Amino acid sequence: QVQLVESGGGLVQPGGSLRLSCAASGSIFRINAMGWYRQVPGKQRELVATVTGGGSTNYADSVKGRFTISRDNTKNTVYLQMNSLKPEDTAVYTCNCKARLTSYQSYDVDYWGKGTLVTVSS
Repeated sequence: QVQLVESGGGLVQPGGSLRLSCAASGSIFRINAMGWYRQVPGKQRELVATVTGGGSTNYADSVKGRFTISRDNTKNTVYLQMNSLKPEDTAVYTCNCKARLTSYQSYDVDYWGKGTLVTVSS
């Protein structure tokens, strides 16, 4: 199993910044993509940002220009730099990775972290 450990959540005022980190560990053959999702009570989980091993990124329209996702392949770690935070960014942010455990596995499996709470409030 792949284990994902998130850190960096907390309370921040509107306009402030936070950086989330997620480190993957375990018996991993290859990680093909990592990303961040978020969810608030009563709403569907939504994609925030993803990044592939080759550096291709994808962002939700609501965070473009404010959030930046990056990945350190040597550490199997993904980061989410969040700037100009708004109250509507408040959510539980969960790390995701798509990985294969062996060279014989022909498909990616989704793994999820436990989530870290980000609260934007004055």
